[in-house]
Amino acid sequence: MASVYVHTGEADTPMQEEKYRFLGELGAHLKARNRDFVISGDWNVAHTELDIKNWKGNVKNSGFLPGERAWIDEMIAAGYADVVRTLHPNVPGPYSWWSYCGRAFDTDSGWRIDYQLARGEVAGRAKQAVVERASDYHLRWSDHAPVTVQYR
Repeated sequence: MASVYVHTGEADTPMQEEKYRFLGELGAHLKARNRDFVISGDWNVAHTELDIKNWKGNVKNSGFLPGERAWIDEMIAAGYADVVRTLHPNVPGPYSWWSYCGRAFDTDSGWRIDYQLARGEVAGRAKQAVVERASDYHLRWSDHAPVTVQYR
C-alpha cells in the first residue's frame, strides 16, 4: 500500500506540465507492479462528470483537464480499480473536497479527488467506502474529508 499527494497544477503553465510529468512517472511505476496493491491519496483530479458537481464550469481547469482524466483511465486499463466508484456506481460523488469559497460545503458542490485505486485480488475485497464528511461547516478541520475503505 502507498499514499500519494499530486499537486493541483494550473492549466497551461509549467506547474501543469510538472503535474503531467509526475503522473506519467507514477503511472509507469504502478503499471510495473505485478501484485496486489492499493494506492490512495489526494490526486487533485476529478475523473468523470459524476466526480465534480460543476463539471461544465471546470472543463478548462486543472483537476478536470482531459489529460488528467485520461491518466486515471490508463490506470483502470492497467488493472487498477477505483474502489470508491465501484462501491458507489452511477451516482454523483461522493465528494471529498469542497472549496472554502462561497457555500460549496453547504450545498455539497464538491469534487471527488481523493482516491483508493486497488489492483489484484484486494480490489474485489473492498466492501464499504465512506467519505467522512463533517455534519456542519464549522466542524470541518480541512477542505478535504477522509475517504475510508474497508476491505474483507
